[in-house]
Amino acid sequence: MNTKEIEKILIQGGIEPNEAKIEAKILIKHFFGVNDVDLVLEKEFDESRREDLLLAANLRAQKRIPIQHILGTAYFMGEDFIVNEHVLIPRDETELLVKQSVEIIKSKQICRCEEYSDEAIQNNIKVLDIGTGSGCIACMIAKLSGAQVIGVDISREALGVALDNSSKLGLFNKAIFRKSDIFSNVKVDEKFDLIVSNPPYIPKSEKEKLQKEVGFEPDIALFADNNGLDFYQKISKQSPKFLKNGGYLIFELGVGQSQEVFKLMSEAGFKEIEIQKDLAQIDRVIWGRI
Repeated sequence: MNTKEIEKILIQGGIEPNEAKIEAKILIKHFFGVNDVDLVLEKEFDESRREDLLLAANLRAQKRIPIQHILGTAYFMGEDFIVNEHVLIPRDETELLVKQSVEIIKSKQICRCEEYSDEAIQNNIKVLDIGTGSGCIACMIAKLSGAQVIGVDISREALGVALDNSSKLGLFNKAIFRKSDIFSNVKVDEKFDLIVSNPPYIPKSEKEKLQKEVGFEPDIALFADNNGLDFYQKISKQSPKFLKNGGYLIFELGVGQSQEVFKLMSEAGFKEIEIQKDLAQIDRVIWGRI
């Protein structure tokens, strides 16, 4: 059994060849317990889980279930996060949101550490992650900046996944979670240095045009009213009263939404608004200071 055989199964199921090549390697590494070097050297594998591998490959090809759901994990910023049908699968673009959030924290001289230390907690640095889902954003900001991050979500099932991920990474009291519909369960006197969100931003009118795989993820984490701008508007409008003076709001952006979100943030009183493009030169992250 090798990657070419798995690639063939996936491609026959309609998976794009480059994607099939990547996913075949992921599947073999997962089920055979090998690494990239083993694959390059074409070492002989312990094929005791061959049937499990074939089952997973055929499930991916025939049902188009996301590979992350089949394996129960998604790789994000060097960590494996638990995922299931209740949470959004972490995307590569979201790494920009996390990295810029950490840069904002460090630029305010909130924390100079590369990894977690007690410094940020002692300085009472707090971040709010709205729509935390799997908790991947909250966990990685806590891990990389040392800030204490509160992740909120309306879904109890998603919060259960986030808590499992926080525990898995040993982020007790660093990435913590609570049920809240945006700010509904956040007290006004809980002032934050940074509010971060990767909100639902796909217009509901686009639902039928999306890949079949997207249908396995929760609608509540994907789609928004007002041409995808509903949560940007609500969060921008309400954030100032939950931020410390000089605090920041940062969003991940959907395609073509940067100027509308820029306007919403400006109207809410945010200044020094900046936009960062992703590798595809799409406006992907926007942030501003109150």
